[in-house]
Amino acid sequence: MIARLTGLVAEKSDDHAILDVNGVGYRVQLSAVSLSALPPSGEKASLRTYMHVREDALQLFGFASEEEESVFRELIAVKNVGPRAAQNILSGIEARELARAVANGDMARLTRVPGIGKKTAERLVVELKEKLVALARAAAPRAAHAEGPFEQLEQALLGLGFKPGQATAAAEALREKAEGKPVDELLREALKLLRS
Repeated sequence: MIARLTGLVAEKSDDHAILDVNGVGYRVQLSAVSLSALPPSGEKASLRTYMHVREDALQLFGFASEEEESVFRELIAVKNVGPRAAQNILSGIEARELARAVANGDMARLTRVPGIGKKTAERLVVELKEKLVALARAAAPRAAHAEGPFEQLEQALLGLGFKPGQATAAAEALREKAEGKPVDELLREALKLLRS
């Protein structure tokens, strides 16, 4: 599997780019967001990639960011959403905004994206709500005050794959007896709690 490419941008088109990696040109399908992040032709670029294998073709899908790749991978796990459809969706809405819309069940926002009808929007919300919640929280506007250690702890637990309820419960359980401790120490204690 090809997971990453670094080379010179040889060509750019509406939905793909050709990356010259040591004399070999790789055609990489890209969303509009990732295409706009690519440097001009002749300059060096690095892309994360997903290789899709079919009976009649091998296709590379590229991503300018880890977030876009992870949302793409979640999208293609949804019934009736293939790699091309997932890329089209990500051309119509930025990955973090999509995650926020799914997490909030914002059907109106989702159905405005080209390629997402009412049924697909409902399926995305049902199947991806829990999976995209950490990214949605990261995309949420920050409060005026800085995040405290318990909010940071909760975000770290979400990032490790724990469900929102588990992360909140662990952070709350440590709130009273762990005031003033650094986040890394809180995280170790939370992991002990969650695994016991």
